[in-house]
Formats: sequence, C-alpha cells, structure tokens
Amino acid sequence: MTFKLCVAQLDFVVGDLAGNSKKIIDLARSVYADGVRLVLTPELSICGYAAEDLFLRPAFIAACDDAVKTVARELAGLKNLTVVLGHPSGGDSRTRSVAVPTRHNAASVLCEGRVVARYAKRELPNYQVFDERRYFTPGQDVCVFEAGEPGSRIKVGLLICEDAWFEEPARLTKAAGAELLAVINASPFHIGKGNEREQMMRERVLDCGLPLVYAHLVGGQDEVVFEGRSFALDADGSVVGRAESFVEASLVVEARREGHALHLAAEVAAERTPQADLWHALVLGVRDYIGKNGFPGVLLGLSGGIDSALVLAVAVDALGKDRVRTVMMPSPYTADISWIDAREMAQGLGVRYDEISIVPEFEAFKQSLASQFKGLAEDTTEENIQARIRGTLLMALSNKFGSIVLTTGNKSEMATGYCTLYGDMAGGFAVIKDLAKTTVFELARWRNANDPYGSGSQPIPQRIITRPPSAELRPDQTDQDSLPPYEVLDAILERYMENDQSIDDIVAAGFALADVEKVTRLIKINEYKRRQAPVGIRVTHRSFGKDWRYPITNRFRA
Repeated sequence: MTFKLCVAQLDFVVGDLAGNSKKIIDLARSVYADGVRLVLTPELSICGYAAEDLFLRPAFIAACDDAVKTVARELAGLKNLTVVLGHPSGGDSRTRSVAVPTRHNAASVLCEGRVVARYAKRELPNYQVFDERRYFTPGQDVCVFEAGEPGSRIKVGLLICEDAWFEEPARLTKAAGAELLAVINASPFHIGKGNEREQMMRERVLDCGLPLVYAHLVGGQDEVVFEGRSFALDADGSVVGRAESFVEASLVVEARREGHALHLAAEVAAERTPQADLWHALVLGVRDYIGKNGFPGVLLGLSGGIDSALVLAVAVDALGKDRVRTVMMPSPYTADISWIDAREMAQGLGVRYDEISIVPEFEAFKQSLASQFKGLAEDTTEENIQARIRGTLLMALSNKFGSIVLTTGNKSEMATGYCTLYGDMAGGFAVIKDLAKTTVFELARWRNANDPYGSGSQPIPQRIITRPPSAELRPDQTDQDSLPPYEVLDAILERYMENDQSIDDIVAAGFALADVEKVTRLIKINEYKRRQAPVGIRVTHRSFGKDWRYPITNRFRA
C-alpha cells in the first residue's frame, strides 16, 4: 500500500482570505492530479499568522468561516481528497470591558465538500512573540481521521504546532489509533530554530513510535519571518523529507505500509549554514513587507559605512536594483573615502544614486540657534541636527515618490541608544535592527563570498568592512570613542538582553564591571527610543520588539 500526501508550504497574507483560499485550492487541484490524497496546510493558513487583534473581531471570524466553506465547496469534486485547513473558529461573549473567549486556534479536515473533523489547539504558547492566550481557548479533544483511497487509507493524528512540543497530545493521539502524526505549524524563525524543531520532533517520534510530517508556514509578516523547511520523520526519527527553506514549496511525501508500520519517503533539501539562513530571512522579510504592503520601492541613506551597505545589499537581493534608490548626504565631517565607497557600491549594484549635501541646512540650523546656544560648546546636539536633516530629506523623498525609507540601525545601536530619534531612526522598516554589529560584519563578509540571488558578486567594497565604524558627525569620530569594543558590547548584550543573565554572572564570566554597568545602564535608559523605532525583522530568539516588554518609566536597578 502506498499513499501520497502533500505539505502546502505557502506564503499567505494576513487578512487576504480570498487570496489565501485560492492558493490552497490551486495547489490542491494540482497535486491531486499527481495522486496526492491528503493536503496539509499550515497553522491558521486561511487567515495568515498572526492576525493579532483581528481575532477579536466577530466579522473577521465570520469571514474566516466563510472562507473555509469556500475551500470545501471548490474542492468537493475531488473524490477522496482530504485537506487539513488551519483557521480560527468560534466567537465570544463580550461586554464593553470584558470578553469571555470561546475562540479556538483550529483546523478543519475537509473531504468532498464536508467538514469531517475539527481540531482545536490544546497548548497555547504565551512567550517570545506568541500571545495566543489573549485570543484563544485551549482545546480538549483528540483528532484522528482517515485519508486516502479505499484499500489504502491511513489513520492520521492531527496536532497544531505547540501541541507537538509536549508528550501528552501525541500520546493521546496514538492511543486513539493514529498511524501518522500530522503537525501543522506557524513557528517564527530565529537562528538555529530549524534544527531545534527537528530535534524536538525527533524526540516526539521516538517517544510515541509514529512517523511524523511537519507542515510549516513560509513568508514574512511584519517583524517575524517563517522559513518553511517543512519535513518528514520516519518512526526511527530519521529525516526522510525536507522542503527548501524560505521559498514556497509543495513537499510530496509517500507513505507505504510494511506490516503494521508506516514508512515515509520524500526529497530531502540540503541544510544551509546559519549565515545563509540569516541572509535569506532578511531578504524574505524585506520582500514580503514591501510587497504585501504595496510599496513601489525603497530608499535609504547610503553613508559609506557597513550598516547601510549591508541594508543596500539585502534590499537589492529582495527587490531588484530598479526598486532601490540610495542617497548620499555628506556633512562637513564626511570623509572622502565614504563618498568613494558609497558611489562604488551603488554603481556596482546598478541602483540609483544621488548626492545631496546637508552643509547648507546644517549651517542654517546653527545660525538660527546661535543666539540660543551662545557661549556653549558644540556637543551631541549638533551631531543630532545632522542626523535629523538627513532624516527629513529621506522622508521628503519618500512622501514625494512613495518609496518607503529603510533605516540602517543595528541591534547594538538600538540597545545602547547610539541612534537619533527623528534622524537615522526615521523610516518605515528597520532591516537589521535585530543584528548585532559583529553579526553585521560577519554577514557582510558572507555576502561578499556568496551571490544567492544573482544580484552581483562582492557587492560591498572591502574598505567598508575593514575601516573602523564611525557616524562621522564630528571630526575624527569613531564608534569606540563612547562604546566598548563591539566584540565586548555584543557579548554583554547577548548575555544580558537575550539570555537574561545577571550583572554578577556576566562579570564572573570575565567582563569588566565598568563595561557591564555601562552597557546595561544604556539598555535601560534608551527604552523610550526603541519604542519609537520602526518595526524590523526578528532573527534572534529575543529581539527589541514583541520579545522585549520593559517599562520606560522604571527605577529598578539590579
């Protein structure tokens, strides 16, 4: 006996119920013709993940219900085809101030125009970027359904994402007669998460003795990226199928029964390096944010520094050179090599490049403020004026031509406040806000050695990578004038911000107390800035976004 199922690893748009439904219908019809009799779509596929407070609106839930009916109706004529469709279900009893939720993160099992089974997610995550207990009520039941042609039907146990990270749901599903576990998922990417998922699912398989298919979402949604990388595990825990990461795919898995056991087989896509994963995540995040929100293109300030260079390379790989525009805005402190390197990179990638000096505006600001600042030395005030002039120019170009401004600040800067409100923080999307400065350099070197999208080899001039970083807002300035070396800063940041280590623990690991106290103090006092930063792509397990929720007004000191 052989049986074919397909994982619909698709890129959905939150709220585009008609578009999402069409994608599912089209793929189901296509693979049905090739003998597939079970299609697994990702978690909440009908509405996209995550719809956040849209889940609180009865009209949204009703529209999702209608979309499920549409998919069932459109596929009704495909005899013996079963489709697992993720969607929200239920409603709530609401007063002005209190809601009693009865909504579920659910999946319907469709066959020949009917809903033959429905399952509600049991384990609702409420950590990192997840907030499912705000929207959903846990399910209590087990779902096992049959799929396939007469004579080759198998019993499939359905789980949704977090359910498979716990022992009980899988064990109960096996006890209810399942021969195969089907896990539908929407699990945001961060570095190393793909291997972590496969290892956890391997533990689940070995615990319950059943093969498993993991159907995962792909695509960018605001600050999160889903990398796909759907996979199949045989009952011994071995990987017998894997879809390519960061692209839409239809992973066809063949199940065959040998005695009382099922064995799975599919194509196995190669794993990528962490740097390659990171690059593809950034590219997909930019492409989907720009595309799904309908922006005609992007523009950014190109300074001749490493951060803007990396953002430019990502943007060109994501959108193509014709949808990317760069602007060099030199000040009195801009070094000649910055002009040269910025021009060289823009010309090498074939993007539009303009130069707009900010010297006249800077002098005008100083003249206007001269009477107010009389007798006071120049300081960060004048540095911030330069950044804000640049931000104003970029936003003017954005308003006039419709392209969104990409900001170029990195995680190290966001953490320590080494950025200017209404200046270099002005923009619509922060591409590298979750990359530490050391990772920025590492990824720039990786991109120069690889050309995954055919946009051009060695796009970043070597001098941009090797010269000391500088904001060039005063004479002979370098970043390390006021910050610890980035290797030290980023290590402290990872330990304190990402891993919640105490100051004492970090000092015990060999870091100087003065450096640790300085970095942690800067993290604390710059919360108000980060609250006003643009949304950006999450690539670590702890980003300055939904993962990080600290009060601005806060007197606690460790």
